[in-house]
Amino acid sequence: MVCTSIMLAVAVLEMSRNGIDLKVDSDRTKIDPARSVFLRVELKVPADRTAALPDLRDRVKGFSLAEDFVDEPKVMKDGSAVLAANWRLVPEPCAASYKIRPFVVKSSPKMMSYQSDEGKYSFAAGPIRFDVPDPREPVTGGMETDPKKDLPPLSWKLVGWVALAVLCAGGLLAGAWTLVRYVTRRVKEHRMSPIERAWVELDRLLKKGLPGRGRYKDFYVELTMVVRRYVQRKYGIRAPHLTTDEFLSEFRDAGRGKCDDLAKFLESADLVKFAGVEATPDMADGATESARTYLRSDAELRSA
Repeated sequence: MVCTSIMLAVAVLEMSRNGIDLKVDSDRTKIDPARSVFLRVELKVPADRTAALPDLRDRVKGFSLAEDFVDEPKVMKDGSAVLAANWRLVPEPCAASYKIRPFVVKSSPKMMSYQSDEGKYSFAAGPIRFDVPDPREPVTGGMETDPKKDLPPLSWKLVGWVALAVLCAGGLLAGAWTLVRYVTRRVKEHRMSPIERAWVELDRLLKKGLPGRGRYKDFYVELTMVVRRYVQRKYGIRAPHLTTDEFLSEFRDAGRGKCDDLAKFLESADLVKFAGVEATPDMADGATESARTYLRSDAELRSA
């Protein structure tokens, strides 16, 4: 409902016709586009007459009607009645004018026949005009083609998030680089001949330095696997999945080459791998040299 506590202190229209007093009050005469306009239309009617409050619904220009309500009629001591209606109007932005067009007040005698028009009359009132808002100040200057961006305030939390993002990005790049190097190396090794791959794997094993850390058993396991994988690639024998005896037996049956050096190397390695013999640095160097001797002699034999 319309707030009745608004002070309607400005009389924008006052007139009297044939004993009927009309008064229109408003809370402002100058429009503010951000504020509604409150109107109160009041009729004072003599005791012997009746009148209808004007309907302003289709008479406003530059406004939209938000709400309205009618007060209870007041009867004065002399028998006259005071009728009042309240209106809230919302200004439309950038309207050319704000006004209430002329409207009609109708009146008739209280005691009259239903069919008779005798004593009826009406009169026009208005218009009511309101001052338009002050024009806005013109915008000066050119278009901002390169606006400055507002950066977030520096804080330890922001620094932490940035550092975490940098670390994550660095980790991803390092992982991708490692993967690329691994795949490239594997492709390159796959294209090598069996003896070339054996030399690469042997060199990679020696760089681990397992004997220097006391890991002799691990060293012997990997050293024999270098030789077994060489035999598998060159001769087609599934060497890594056979025991030493099975492997040597299949190797002899297939007539794949000299077996004495290979058997001596594998059997001495089995003493460390399975028999619990304590290896020494000299023994590890000797095993390495035995593996080299076999690989070299076999390669020379096959190329002869």
